Amino acid sequence: MNLDPEKLDVLASEVRNAGAFARSRQADVRRTYKKDGSVLTEVDMAISHSLVGRIHDLFPGAAVISEEEDTDASRDAEWTFVLDPVDGTDVYSQGLPSFAVSLGLLDSDRKPVGAYISAPRFGIGTEEMFVRLDPGKRPMINGKEIRLSGDKDDVVQVTTGSKAFRYLDFSSFTGKIRIFGSTILHMLSPAVFSSIEASVAFSCYAWDIASAHAVIRSLGMDAVYPDGTAVEYDDDFLLEKAPLRAPLYTGTEKGRNKLIGMLPPIKQGIS
Repeated sequence: MNLDPEKLDVLASEVRNAGAFARSRQADVRRTYKKDGSVLTEVDMAISHSLVGRIHDLFPGAAVISEEEDTDASRDAEWTFVLDPVDGTDVYSQGLPSFAVSLGLLDSDRKPVGAYISAPRFGIGTEEMFVRLDPGKRPMINGKEIRLSGDKDDVVQVTTGSKAFRYLDFSSFTGKIRIFGSTILHMLSPAVFSSIEASVAFSCYAWDIASAHAVIRSLGMDAVYPDGTAVEYDDDFLLEKAPLRAPLYTGTEKGRNKLIGMLPPIKQGIS
């Protein structure tokens, strides 16, 4: 199945519109909680229903994985869309700007190759950041090609989650930590901000990383476990919705190795 460029244009517009919808509803959004204690809002559900349906309309036969609903995704689909309707729901529900509508795209080998990310209140001197990566193309931010700037091998500033102290040993770390509340924005940061070189994710799911993973891979970086192996979107991680088996370090090869040495995992059972 070929992905029609015009349909990808439509899809990109839909994701961007979903981000605008989330922004418009943020002031009045209501917090509820899932069984695992994570935050859920009516906006998450509305965006999930809308985008899942739109993807099926545009790309019949493609698999869709959404954080917020079961979709009976095929194991043998040529293309798999991975949706997080609102990444950073907790901060979103508190009125903070660092949230994103995230749609990643995996190819038939389940490699992340596409991304559509709307961060409608999070940008560099702008009101909105919209990132787009069509398969086989260069990544774009607000219509301009993303080009890495800064020395990404020399890790000084790192993005990570607010519970990092539970998972990582900070005793040898001398840099700076930035926390936004969105794993997608954390993982995307080395590609977007010149002074952020790397990121660490943990206790995450496929929808928390797929889109940003595609972008950083397209720029020559990657995400690996502490033992250096790359994350794989296997049945367990993707279809069974299991979490990452260990912290995931994002950056250049040299940057990742340096970061793993500075912030090794400490949680029992993580290697």
